[in-house]
Amino acid sequence: MAKHAKSFDLIIDTVSADHSLDALMALVKLDGTMCMVGVPPNPQQVAAFSLILPRKNLAGSCIGGIAETQEMLEFCGKHGIACEVETIRMSEINTAYERMLKSDVRYRFVIDMASLKG
Repeated sequence: MAKHAKSFDLIIDTVSADHSLDALMALVKLDGTMCMVGVPPNPQQVAAFSLILPRKNLAGSCIGGIAETQEMLEFCGKHGIACEVETIRMSEINTAYERMLKSDVRYRFVIDMASLKG
């Protein structure tokens, strides 16, 4: 974490578990933003000085509907932003689950729904 301190313009926090917001805020640059879209089960705390002195922003957003999703996809396409996934066939779902339990997953699994047909 120290290696990446103050290096991000934007962090999209998708964590839905209790975690340290201050630790993530330390990664945000001057005038940068951390946007929370995950919903932890308990209220989260952030030290005021994590925001005030380094001029950082903490925001929140709902994931949005179809229009917002389309806007996000167009933005990503325009700016060359892509995610890295590992595509699996439906028949590999049990293996994927076992790999997840072993923390042997580098990217998000995406199931090829075409593999359901035949």
